[in-house]
Formats: sequence, structure tokens, C-alpha cells
Amino acid sequence: MKAYRDQHFLTDPRIVARIAGILEIRGRIVLEIGPGEGILTKALLERGAKVISVELDSMLADCLSHRFASEIEDGSLTIIHGDAVKVPLPHFEIAIANLPYSISSPITFRLLDIGFEAAILMYQKEFADRMMAHPGTRDCGRLSIMVQTYARASRCFDLPPGAFSPPPAVRSTVIWIEPRDPLFPVNDRKVYEEIVRELFSRRRKTVQSTLKALAGRFGKEKIDLVIGDLDPEILSSRPEALYLEDFATISNKLSG
Repeated sequence: MKAYRDQHFLTDPRIVARIAGILEIRGRIVLEIGPGEGILTKALLERGAKVISVELDSMLADCLSHRFASEIEDGSLTIIHGDAVKVPLPHFEIAIANLPYSISSPITFRLLDIGFEAAILMYQKEFADRMMAHPGTRDCGRLSIMVQTYARASRCFDLPPGAFSPPPAVRSTVIWIEPRDPLFPVNDRKVYEEIVRELFSRRRKTVQSTLKALAGRFGKEKIDLVIGDLDPEILSSRPEALYLEDFATISNKLSG
């Protein structure tokens, strides 16, 4: 069987139960992305959650509507047919999902923008490793910085390919994400996001070089003032060598 849209469905009931049991979800509103055939959906409902499932595939959405007709009727389950990256999402408190690998990054950023209490999300292990990479190390990137700025992320456990159908060619990792306020104050979230994105899109360049390239966006006078005010060690560094405090310092000077 070929994976549809890079989605691999969980089939091991023990792992499903383990994922569904990480958080106390009775009476909570849980967002599930990519429910597939509904094995995790069923486990969430059995634990007393009110579930909102977003499914892109129309055939799978129809199958879920038939399988869980009584739960839909009593209001404990809502099926949304659409792209979870784009479709309007109703209010939810917790996100629990076996994410399709191809949308891991945009979904993670979207959830962080929307806000939630906690999320239990499954990723390709390599993606999870990049998310967990420490600032100031070579493996650090935009994903690492943005997640760790606005959330605590911890690794729950890894899963073998045999837990899925069709089996992926890689291992998967379940990550627990809890939003938090930034450790270092961020004056303007949009400017912060832009600076992190621009720095890592030029990751072979120094901070000073990237800032000069942004003169058209922020104005040459502003950029010159920021460069003159920043620590020379920051200016001469590449983005993977920076810490969370450094990104906050740069963005706050630009938004000040």
C-alpha cells in the first residue's frame, strides 16, 4: 500500500492507547489532524474527549462520518473535511495527532500561532530531532528556535515503522508541546518571526550581512543604528551560533 499524501496510519492498538493516555482529556476539546481510519479518534472518544477531527481525504472523511455517526449525532465528534493548514479551525484546548509528515512544519507553526494548552504530536524522527536541537548548535534551525521560543517541547517516545500501515521508511517520534511565554521578552512577534526566518534563510551569512540585506524592509538608517548597537560577537555570528536571547535582542532593536 502506498501512503496517501505522505500519511501513515497507526495500527498498533497498544501505541494508540499510550498516545491517547498521555494527557487527561475527559471533558476536554481535542483537535485531531489526519484521523485516517479513526483508530486514534476512537481512543480519544473512549476517554471522554470532545473531538474535532480534520481530514483532507473525502473518502476517509465519509468513512469516518459513517463509522462514528452516533458520536457525531450526540455532539462528541465533529468531522471537518479540509486542509488542516488552511481550513478555519474552531476553538480547541488540546491537540493530539499523528501528523502527515508533509505538513509537519506548517501545522506546527499554525498551532503555535493559534494557541493551545498542550499538544501530543507525532513526527518523523528526523523532524523531531531538529525541533529539539539546542540553540547555539549546528543542528539548530528556524523550527528549533520558533518552537523553543514559544513552547516547552519534550520527547515522549519513538515508534518503529511496523506500528503503521503502510510502514514508513523512517522511525517516528511523539512530542509533547506546552506553550509558554518567551524566556526573553519579545516586543513584536511578527518581527521576531521575520528575523528568525531571514537569518536561517541565509544561514551561511553573518548576522551583520543579513541585516544589511534587510535595509529595504526596515530602512537603511534603522539597520545602521541596530548594527551600531549590537554586540560585535552577535554581528559576526551565523544564526546557528545564536541563542534565544540573541534572537530576541536583534528583533527588539528592530521593532523598537
